[in-house]
Amino acid sequence: MSANPNPRVELHMSITEGDTVSKGVITLELDREHAPKSTENFLSYVNKGFYDGTIFHRVIKGFMLQGGGFTPDMKQKATDAPIENEAANGLKNDKYTIAMARTGDPHSATAQFFINVVDNGFLNHTSPTGQGWGYAVFGKVVSGEDMVEQIKKVRTTRKGFHDDVPYDAVVIEKAVAL
Repeated sequence: MSANPNPRVELHMSITEGDTVSKGVITLELDREHAPKSTENFLSYVNKGFYDGTIFHRVIKGFMLQGGGFTPDMKQKATDAPIENEAANGLKNDKYTIAMARTGDPHSATAQFFINVVDNGFLNHTSPTGQGWGYAVFGKVVSGEDMVEQIKKVRTTRKGFHDDVPYDAVVIEKAVAL
């Protein structure tokens, strides 16, 4: 255990809407006690600069904001090996929590994450089955809710095979572990 059981990460953001660029910071507090593997995985990506210059590539109104895996030209970045799903940790997919994104395989999370913009109880762990695994919450937004609110309002479109992509870039300029 480190001296700080709950590390914090700042996401330095820029949101482009037409000719206007808004800048701000979303501060995340990670929950090392309940989600140690997810926390260490996320910090590993932060510390090597992986998230710098990536985008929020899915913005689904009334649901969540997903980022951490694509460049602004929608090229997916190569990641480290997937981690174990820690969704049975007791943390809930409530508004302003951050969770690991994954494929249909419950243990497929790598770098991508999402911020819940509403309470998403249906994403919580119920059992270690295909439908019940859920999505591992590993932290929460502790400041910068105004930026989250701004991102969730951006106009979206389809780009290639991807739906719900912001029309203009929503970029993580830099992710910094505090």
